Amino acid sequence: MTEQTLTLDQIVSLSKRRGFIFQSSEIYGGLGACWDYGPLGVELKNNIKNRWWEYMVHSRENVVGMDGSILMHPEIWVASGHVAGFHDPMVDCKESKKRYREDHLLVYKHPVKEDLPFFAFVETAPEEVEKKIKKATKGTPIEDFNVVSLSSIPVDERGRVIGPDAAEPGTLTEPRQFNLMFKTQLGALEGQTNDIYLRPETAQAIFVNFKNIQQTSRQRVPFGIAQIGKAFRNEIVTKAFIFRSREFEQMEMQFFIPPTEDDQWYETWKAERFRYYTDILGIKKESLAWEPHPEDKLAHYAKAAVDITFKYPFGWQEIEGIHNRGDFDLSQHAEHSGKDMSYRDPVSNETYVPKVIETSAGVDRSVLMALCAAYSEMEEEGDGHKRETRSVLQFHPNISPLSVAILPLSKKDELVGPSRKLEQALRSDGLRSTYDVTGSIGKRYRRQDEIGTPFCITYDFDSLADQAVTIRHRDTMEQERVAIDRVGEVVKEKIRNW
Repeated sequence: MTEQTLTLDQIVSLSKRRGFIFQSSEIYGGLGACWDYGPLGVELKNNIKNRWWEYMVHSRENVVGMDGSILMHPEIWVASGHVAGFHDPMVDCKESKKRYREDHLLVYKHPVKEDLPFFAFVETAPEEVEKKIKKATKGTPIEDFNVVSLSSIPVDERGRVIGPDAAEPGTLTEPRQFNLMFKTQLGALEGQTNDIYLRPETAQAIFVNFKNIQQTSRQRVPFGIAQIGKAFRNEIVTKAFIFRSREFEQMEMQFFIPPTEDDQWYETWKAERFRYYTDILGIKKESLAWEPHPEDKLAHYAKAAVDITFKYPFGWQEIEGIHNRGDFDLSQHAEHSGKDMSYRDPVSNETYVPKVIETSAGVDRSVLMALCAAYSEMEEEGDGHKRETRSVLQFHPNISPLSVAILPLSKKDELVGPSRKLEQALRSDGLRSTYDVTGSIGKRYRRQDEIGTPFCITYDFDSLADQAVTIRHRDTMEQERVAIDRVGEVVKEKIRNW
């Protein structure tokens, strides 16, 4: 299957059918933009997190880890700028009752014909845009329009805008600011509670612990602090399955550097993070791209920023941001807390507030990327008769939920017993293994293909005599005979050399 023909509906359907991801609270009608990971989904998710931790922390001397609290002192979010600025301008459509982020709406505006309305769209296929415009304007080609942001349309001209799901102009309201942080109360007694927030990002826990971690780990700048954890945003507009949700996980690393070395380390971490996706997760280079942030669109804390984007079925979207945050965060926390956040170099005796390079990736977006990148459809080899199409998840073995499946050819005791023993031995040897005896061998192969298991091992009646089994490769369907006492070693070697 080509990337162009893959749809998000196929991924959503497979995810539920095979136990990757379910709608949260489904039996009660579901909770919007919240998701539960099933048996295979949680394995995929944990594998991605484990590979990130190994790559970012375990393989480096100068990066250490931490796990911060979800609830933090509310003044932290004042210092970070979230209380004052963590808002999205939203507009409502009076006709469709849908809500949109103002900065996500692109408006097609004719530069000359003032009798034509303006057409607003958000992430809509070009052919659908053209169809709607031609129908409403009796054939005006899309090339005649300029594309601008909704925020650039003067207030007195907003009445000419047709919303994405509207038929008539003038249905979009004026933008209103929505706070994206979840607020709760700290304290048990009503009337004696303090407002507090569920953290909207994981980075601030790293910044406020900079001195604690630097001193106790005896790290010398430059060094990094990594964290994987939950964050919460009261997203008004959610979309695309698990791509944007209200409860999500981040994999972040803040790398603290001398003030004069930020440009150098910014480029270093850009290269490192791109290599992680291709070499560790097995994502094809052509499915990844860079998207720099324009200077006038940078976050308040950033000197420079760039996104690594992935080509999802719904378009190119961010999977990770790499930011030069300068010394904004440490300086802000020093000012608001009254605590010294500077660092003294033990060799040069120079004292300074370190600058920071941030790498921030979404766990859930990475899971969706892995599912989309792995999904393919293949035709079974036949003998001239009609071929069957099989769905396959071609995960890199580094992240596949299972490494190997043991499939006895028959349910007879003489095969079941030793097959079970082999599966338990492989599990004890550190391989993620499963056992399946239900259905024909062909159906079992297809079942394992669809959940991404790289290797299937068939224990047949010949195995009783020659003490060997057949290893079948998921992507090529090639088979090879391997001695039972070497199965674990062979599978591990194949995974290493993938």
